[in-house]
Amino acid sequence: MTPFRFSKEPLEPAALRAALESPAAGGYASFEGWVREHNEGRRVRRLEYEAFEALAVKEGERIVSEAIERFGIERAACVHRLGALEIGETAVWVGVSARHRHEAFLACRYIIDAVKHRVPIWKKEHYLEGDSGWVNCERCAAPPEALRAAETQASARGHDHGHQHGHAAHQEPAARAVADPDYSRQIVLPEVGAAGQARLARAAVLIVGCGGLGVPAMSYLAAAGIGRLGLVDADVLEASNLHRQPLYALSETGRPKVELAAERLRALNPTLDVQIHPTRLDARNAPSLIAGYDVILDCTDTIASKLALNDACVASGQPAIFASVYQYEGQLQVVRPGHGPCLRCVWPETARDGLVGACAEAGVLGPVPGVLGTLQALEALKVLLDLPGQLTDALLMVDLLTLNVTRLRARRAPDCPEHTRRGAPHSEGVSGASVEVEFDSLEAALEAGFVVIDIREPAECSRDPAPGRAVSAIPMAQLLYGAQPPPAQRCLLVCAAGVRSLAAAHELRARGHAHVFSLRGGLAALARATTA
Repeated sequence: MTPFRFSKEPLEPAALRAALESPAAGGYASFEGWVREHNEGRRVRRLEYEAFEALAVKEGERIVSEAIERFGIERAACVHRLGALEIGETAVWVGVSARHRHEAFLACRYIIDAVKHRVPIWKKEHYLEGDSGWVNCERCAAPPEALRAAETQASARGHDHGHQHGHAAHQEPAARAVADPDYSRQIVLPEVGAAGQARLARAAVLIVGCGGLGVPAMSYLAAAGIGRLGLVDADVLEASNLHRQPLYALSETGRPKVELAAERLRALNPTLDVQIHPTRLDARNAPSLIAGYDVILDCTDTIASKLALNDACVASGQPAIFASVYQYEGQLQVVRPGHGPCLRCVWPETARDGLVGACAEAGVLGPVPGVLGTLQALEALKVLLDLPGQLTDALLMVDLLTLNVTRLRARRAPDCPEHTRRGAPHSEGVSGASVEVEFDSLEAALEAGFVVIDIREPAECSRDPAPGRAVSAIPMAQLLYGAQPPPAQRCLLVCAAGVRSLAAAHELRARGHAHVFSLRGGLAALARATTA
């Protein structure tokens, strides 16, 4: 007889008992749990039971095996009903045959209490005036102390059944009891339930980038019970990563992040299937990397990777969740091809790496990507479980300093499908060298007829003012999406190290501003020239 199983049909205790008969058994004990017509003073009309069967059966079988080993019994089994039950029906049955009655009683009590305490089963009581909602049956369980008391009694009488237990044998099941994940706290949610948990177990999610965004996203998805996680990242761990990537350890610097992440996730959830791709996603490999996944998470910090991923997902019809951070701020967008705007609809001009400062240059407070990565995991679960409140047709802007959250409505561009075929960057008609210029000082640039524009953020300008007179301060975002460079005048853009200014200059030239230049090396180059 199967040690533990579920049944959607009425139970027949006589037939179940017959399967446990053994010539070696001198005692038999059983427990039957019936549906009663009242609960806490309220009239009950019927009950419903649900379970996450894949995990529940495995845990139930483990409990029965523990009882056989601990109490020296011959045979044992447990059957639990699922579905709708009427008043008077048997909801759960436990049977034990043993050499002596005492062991049979103890083992029977142990099994039913452990099942109620450890197996993920939920019930809903239907009252005359409504229902209880789904309630974890753990609330009805005996506390662990009661189980240990039963074990102590069995150990004290070990000489009666000739089955000796060492101290280690009593400790082992306690450790094994948590060997598999317990999703009970989310299955109890009406919108999730056992069916939703099973849905997550069948789902596959690809996470591109195992850094500040990827670490919280992958951790929460693994813990939630996603069946398969794919990890894409070509980087090795650096010490400067750790303040925002606490999944890793300082002693592991130099090792590939995908390998470290896979180790941590498997330890968090041994049932998880983790597949690693130690490579950098680009337009060439994106279609093959995303194939076979239900949801894609962009946790990268380069615009080229984001756009390549966007294009591949729009072409394949796969949903993607994008996030980006800058210092204390973050953005979140969910792309559902065919049902809303894609990344290029929101940013129609092909952007370049450097338009948004990378963490190394602009800086970032550790929890900022943590918050955005967590939001990515949340949106992924919403998509997979079809939960309400999904982020659609909007761009979410989060300011973690002020805790202001702005939801900007976004519309799908009429030519959105063609964005995926415009993957190549704009042709500036000039080389990178012609865009960058060098000066020994900003005074020299002004004397040469340039309008000098400092595109750093106001906080940066306040901490480290640009040297020189008549320098305009226009933050990059304002320059690109608000103010315009002076027409017919040569403009020199400056930033901290020349990365943002070069990207902004390329972008403005692509929009027709042919007289925009970037200071090579930025203010850092001027400082070096001054001290040389």
